[in-house]
Amino acid sequence: MSDPARNAKALTVTEQAADWLERREASGWTDDDARLLQAWLDESESHCAAFWRLEEAWNQSSRLAALREMRQARITPASRRRFWPVLGRMVAAIAILAVAGVASKIYFSPPQGDLYTTPVGGREILTLADGSQIELNTDTSLRVNFVSGRRAVTLLRGEAYFQIRHDGARPFTVTAGNHRIVDLGTKFVVRRETEKLEVALMEGRASVEDMSTASPEHPAVLVPGDVAVVTAAGVTMTKKSDQQLKDSAAWRKGMLVFDGARLSEAAAEFNRYNATQLVVVDDVAARKTLGGTFPTNDLEDFTHLAQSVLGLHVRRENGRIAISR
Repeated sequence: MSDPARNAKALTVTEQAADWLERREASGWTDDDARLLQAWLDESESHCAAFWRLEEAWNQSSRLAALREMRQARITPASRRRFWPVLGRMVAAIAILAVAGVASKIYFSPPQGDLYTTPVGGREILTLADGSQIELNTDTSLRVNFVSGRRAVTLLRGEAYFQIRHDGARPFTVTAGNHRIVDLGTKFVVRRETEKLEVALMEGRASVEDMSTASPEHPAVLVPGDVAVVTAAGVTMTKKSDQQLKDSAAWRKGMLVFDGARLSEAAAEFNRYNATQLVVVDDVAARKTLGGTFPTNDLEDFTHLAQSVLGLHVRRENGRIAISR
C-alpha cells in the first residue's frame, strides 16, 4: 500500500487526496493511519478541500456504485490495482462536467436533509449530533445533512451563527448560493440576502470558496475579525474589532446595536424582525445617523428616538410606520 505522506512531492493534491481515500476505504485502516490523514489535512486548506470534494463524489455520484460494492466486499490487493483507474475516470468525468458547467449537479447539489425554519422575529438553537451548534436568526431557513459521514448545511435564506467542533477528516461545510464556507475549527456568522452573502469570523479559521467556477483552487481564507462580503462584483474583505463583531451578533441576545448607522440602514434591520415595517420617506431623513442599543421588537423606543433626538416626523399608516423630515 502506498503512503500518501511519503509520495506527497510526486503527486498533485487531488492525487494525494485520492490516495488517502483509497487507503481509508481499504481493509487494514488503523488509528495510526487516521492520525497521518489528520496531519495531512491540517497542513493546508487545499488538502481539506480536495479530500472533501473527492469524498463527496464518492458518496454522491451514481458512477461510484461499483466502487461501493468493492468497499462492501472489502478491497483486495487485486481490486486495489483497479481502484486508481476507476477513480481517475471519476475525477476526469467531474472535470469534463465542470467545464460544461454542470459539475454542481454531482457534488454541489443542495443536500436533502432536515429543514429548520424560524419565523419573522424568531430564533432557534440547534445542537447537532457532533456537538456543534447553530443558532438561527429571524426569518431563516437551512437544511442539515449529517448522513454518510457528511457534515453539511445549506443556508437557504437568513442568518445563522455557527459554533463548530473541528474534525479534519469530516470538514463542516455551509453552502449558500454559489459559495461554500469550510470550517477549520471555528465560530462564524453567515448572512444570506438576495444579492449579498456575508461571512464574519469570530474565532478559528474558515475558507470561502466560489463554486460557480470550474476549478475553485484558491478559496479566501478568513482569520478572526475578517468579514467577507460576496456580491455579483466579487468578494471584498474587511476587518472588524472584537466589539464590532459582538455588536453585529447582538441579535443572539435579542438586541440590535447601531454606531453611526444611517436611519435607512437601522430601519432595514428592524424590518427583518417585525411584521410592522418602518418606511423612511425621504433622503434627508434616510441620511440621518444614530447610535444606540435596542430590543429587536421595540419599534416604539426607536421611533421615539427618531422624533425626540433626530427631530423627525413619525406617523402610522396602513399598517406601517412612516418616518420623514
